[in-house]
Amino acid sequence: MSETGDVGESPLTSNWPAVEKYFEQAPTSQEMMGWIENIYQQGIRRAGYPADSWIEEWAAEQFRETGLEDVRLEPLETPVWRPKSAHFEIWPIGKPEEVTRFSGFGLPYSTPTDGTEGRLARMEDGEVKGGIAVQEITFSHVPQSQMAARATDLYDPEGVLPDLVQAVPFDLAHVLDFDVAAKNGATAYVGLLTGVPWETSDFYWPYDAEQRPIPGIWLSGNDGRVVRELMASGECEGRIVSDATRTRETTHNVVGTLPGASDHWVIIGSHHDGPWASAVEDASGVSLVLAQAKFWASVPQELRPHNLLFLLTSGHMAGAAGTQAFIADHQDLFPKVVLEMHLEHVARRADVIDGEVVPTDDPEVRWWFATQAPALESLVLDSLAAEDIKRSWLLAPNALAPNPATDGAYFYYTGVPLVQYICTPIYIFDPRDTPDKVDEPSLVPISKAAARIVAGTVGCDPDTLRVPLENTQPPGSASEGYTPPED
Repeated sequence: MSETGDVGESPLTSNWPAVEKYFEQAPTSQEMMGWIENIYQQGIRRAGYPADSWIEEWAAEQFRETGLEDVRLEPLETPVWRPKSAHFEIWPIGKPEEVTRFSGFGLPYSTPTDGTEGRLARMEDGEVKGGIAVQEITFSHVPQSQMAARATDLYDPEGVLPDLVQAVPFDLAHVLDFDVAAKNGATAYVGLLTGVPWETSDFYWPYDAEQRPIPGIWLSGNDGRVVRELMASGECEGRIVSDATRTRETTHNVVGTLPGASDHWVIIGSHHDGPWASAVEDASGVSLVLAQAKFWASVPQELRPHNLLFLLTSGHMAGAAGTQAFIADHQDLFPKVVLEMHLEHVARRADVIDGEVVPTDDPEVRWWFATQAPALESLVLDSLAAEDIKRSWLLAPNALAPNPATDGAYFYYTGVPLVQYICTPIYIFDPRDTPDKVDEPSLVPISKAAARIVAGTVGCDPDTLRVPLENTQPPGSASEGYTPPED
C-alpha cells in the first residue's frame, strides 16, 4: 500500500493534456464558496422544506446558465418528516409531583405521540419490554490504523493517517439501537447525548426515512446527565410527547446533460438536501457538481470523453429517495454508463474546545470508493496525487458496508463502475455545519481531480471498468450495515 498513490502512469491518463488547458476556466474557490453560502442562507433544507424547493429551481437555473442541455426537474414521491416539538418528563415511581421536564429533538421519522408513559429501562440492562428505553450515546473514535485494514490504497504524502484518530458522528456500537429497543418491546426510546462533546439535542439521525413504530427523542448531554442521575437514585417513570408530521410529497431531482465524443455516458452527481442549513452536508457537494458542469461546458464537445449527465438528487436525508427514484426511472441508461461519480462533503476536521466546535486548518479524512478495476483505481490515485488531495483512503465499494456510504450507494447495484467521494466530519448531523466548516482550499483541487478522473475514461466503453458484483441485492436502506472500524 503506497502512502503517495505512486502506482505508475495509468493508461487512462492519456487524455489529461487535452483538458488541463481548460482548468483556468474552472470555477474559483471564491465562486464555489459563494454558491455554498447562498444555499446555506436559505435555511433548513430537508426534503419538502421551502429551502430545498428553492434549491431545485436555483440549481436548474444554474445548469441552464452554464449551457447544459435537457435541463429538467424529475419528480419523485419523497417521505417528508416535519418535527414541531419534543418533550420528556421523568419522576420517581409513585411521586408524579416530583416531575422534571426537558425539551429535545424528535428522533427522525419516529411516531408522534400526545403522551407515551412507562417505567424507564436502561438499554444496557437488557430488559426494556413494556417500558421506555433509555440509552447514553457517545460518538466513536476510529484509529485510522484500523481503516488501513479495509482500504485498497491511500494518498497520504504527509504520512499522518496511520497515527490519526478520526471522530465520527455515530455511536458505532449502538448505531441502530433504537430499532433494537422497538424490536424488544419498548414503548418509546430516549437517547441521551452524554458522549457528544458539545451541548446539543439537534442530532439528525437516523435519516433512512424508515417510520419507527415508537416515539423517540434525543436529549442533550447536560439533560442526559440529569436523567442518568435521577435514574441512579431509584426507579423512575417517564413520559414522551412529540409533535411531528410524516407525509409523502413531491420533490425533484435536478438533471442536465452535455453531449460528448461517444455514445456512452458518465454520470456526475450529489444531493441537494440536508438535515439543517448544512454547508458541508451537502451545499459543498452541490458546488462540486456545479463546478463539473461549468468546467465541462467550457471544454469542446470532441474533448469530452462521453456524454455527461449531471444529477442533484432529492431526499438523501429521506432514505436516498432521489437516488433510488433516478435509478428506477432510468434503467435503460445503465448499460451505456462508463462511470458514475458522486461528490459529497468538502470538510474541515474540527476540534471541540470549551464546548464549541472549532474548525481546524486540516481537511477531514476522505473516502474514495472505487470499483476494483485496477486501471480505474490507478486513475483515481494518479488524479489525487496530481491535485495533492491529502488524507485520502481508496476503498472498495463494499469496504465499510454492503454498498458505499454515500448518497450514490444504490448505483452500486446497477453494476456500473463507480468513483464516489465523501467525508464524514463529527458535526455533519448538527446545525453547527456552517460555511466556516467547508475546507475552501480543497474545493478547486477536488474539482480538478474529479475532472481528471472523468477525462481519463476516454476510449473506455461501458464494459471496460466493470467487475462482477459481490453483493447483488441492496439492503433496506443505503446506510444499513454501515460498519467502520470500532474503537
